[in-house]
Amino acid sequence: MGIDLMSVWMVVALFVLLLAGVPVPFALASSGLIFGILGFGPELFGLLPLRVFGVVTNYTLLAIPLFVFMGVMLEKSRLAERMLEVIGRAAGHRAGGMAFAIVIVGVLMGASTGIVAATVVTVGLISLPTLLARGYSKPLACGTICAAGTLGQIIPPSLVLIILSDISGESVGTLFAGALIPGLMLSGLYLLYLVVMAWRRPDSMPPIPLAERQGISAGRMLVDLLRVVVPPLLLIVLVLGSIIGGIAAPTEAAAVGALGAIVLVAVTGRLNVAVINETVITTFKITGMTLFVLIAAQVFGLAFRGLGGDRLIDTLFGFLPGGVWGGIAFMMLLVFVLGFFLDWIEISYIVLPLMLPWFQAQGVDLAWLCILVAMNLQTSFLTPPFGWALFYLKGVSPPEIRTRHIYQGVLPYIGIQFVALLLLCLFPALVTWLPALIGW
Repeated sequence: MGIDLMSVWMVVALFVLLLAGVPVPFALASSGLIFGILGFGPELFGLLPLRVFGVVTNYTLLAIPLFVFMGVMLEKSRLAERMLEVIGRAAGHRAGGMAFAIVIVGVLMGASTGIVAATVVTVGLISLPTLLARGYSKPLACGTICAAGTLGQIIPPSLVLIILSDISGESVGTLFAGALIPGLMLSGLYLLYLVVMAWRRPDSMPPIPLAERQGISAGRMLVDLLRVVVPPLLLIVLVLGSIIGGIAAPTEAAAVGALGAIVLVAVTGRLNVAVINETVITTFKITGMTLFVLIAAQVFGLAFRGLGGDRLIDTLFGFLPGGVWGGIAFMMLLVFVLGFFLDWIEISYIVLPLMLPWFQAQGVDLAWLCILVAMNLQTSFLTPPFGWALFYLKGVSPPEIRTRHIYQGVLPYIGIQFVALLLLCLFPALVTWLPALIGW
């Protein structure tokens, strides 16, 4: 068996192990070790300790546990519950007001926590029974909650962007700046869809009854908005502004964000030993899982390149029609299909290290390409039948919510994400303008 052919069988073995239910890090490491040793012997892995050491000592990756800590800590403050209540009342006088509030809270929670599971579960528990009681369409309510909950995948500070920064070699600040406009654009498209639905089908998203709104004065509502929305907004501006503006490194800004989250939770009176203990344990679990996949990916990547996988990728892309655009379309389709079965971390470490070198050799802007991938990865949380956001919401839904309601509800939002992805392809300046403006 030729060396190049062994790299093909190594990829096949990886997917066989994944389909057999083997956890991703074990599948990556075992397929890489077995075929690497068969092809070259143990000497192929002489550089492996240095590569693993480089991972665990990567200063930028230290931002991951800090941002996770910030997100989990803010979740314990019941931030989403209070924001939904206040923003929902402020926008509740018009049809679709509560749905608008869910998207806005999704933006704020995404920018302050970046944890999809926490956002979807929290918003689902708080808002779904209320939306159903007020006569909202079941598919519309479910789809809006799922879509808003996944905005943390593209809106910085996102763990996806930090991982893509490590894989691509682009700075975290560049990807954060590049993702800001696309993330806000996607949120705006969600809101535009809700405006159209409120105009065409106001009965599917009725306003809050007048009797319920009359007891709250405009002054009280303004005070509530300032108390509930402004503090997390200031924390977001402080963290993102310091990174994008070049004032602080991502790790330093993440440390400030973690401290700010502790302060916000303390102000709400919810800071105690139990909350800190649960936050730390959750942070260790998420960080450990992420870094375990990253380390296992080093084994697979080292073996794949040693077996001539780079030449295999070059040959593959050479057969695709359309040149660079054909390669982009192929990678986007592959990422989308894998999103049916794998988590975003697994997709990132399996696909991107293999394909990004080819795009880099073709002169493609890797920052722009990473934002395309991040937008595409977001669909993996919404796409039936295995989208994680769908499972998260179903787990906390009332009995009258069926799986078909959730599937029906997310389909328009998946279409909106494809529209956003197409706009980023047609107008790369949506990604590149802000990093160029601030000199990244």
